[in-house]
Amino acid sequence: MLGRLRGILVEKQAPEVLIDVSGVGYEVQMPLTSFYELPELNKEAVIYTHFVVREDAQLLYGFITKQERALFRLLIKANGVGPKLGLTILSGMTAAEFVKCVEHDDIATLVKLPGVGKKTAERLLVEMRDKLKTLMEASVGSEREFVLQTNYTPAEVVNTAEEDAIAALLSLGYKPAQASKAVSAAFKEGMDSETLIKASLKSML
Repeated sequence: MLGRLRGILVEKQAPEVLIDVSGVGYEVQMPLTSFYELPELNKEAVIYTHFVVREDAQLLYGFITKQERALFRLLIKANGVGPKLGLTILSGMTAAEFVKCVEHDDIATLVKLPGVGKKTAERLLVEMRDKLKTLMEASVGSEREFVLQTNYTPAEVVNTAEEDAIAALLSLGYKPAQASKAVSAAFKEGMDSETLIKASLKSML
């Protein structure tokens, strides 16, 4: 199984990257929270990966830290959550924010994520609670623990116009790459969420 890639970033188009490892190009899908932490093109990157084999495809998912990958692996084991929804969840919030949602039984924040309804959110809170205790214990002492500052505020996942617009487009069924590209093209300084969403939709017509 492919567990880690270390190579040169050749292409970046959210949520997918192409990384050259000794002459072999690997296509990797990443949650936006990890994608935005990548270095610039033609720079070396280290990505922790999870390999999924399906009847119709072989998919490689990538993460900046082992802890983020571990959380993704727990998410896709939850009832009703596959790799696609797992990627969407970790695109809408960081791993640390998700952990805090579980700790606080914060359904209101989870249901803001595209594809996560009330029943799915409730199920996630129940199924992930015990699993996360083990994961958090394993992450103690690492460079990036699943711990947020004490100023955590529930129901505040989307806090910028760009993030709000991307989340809205994803909820409408657009692919992450399409949503990210449309929002980037339409964004202008000072735009509020509603204006940016409308402009992004118009740009795709």
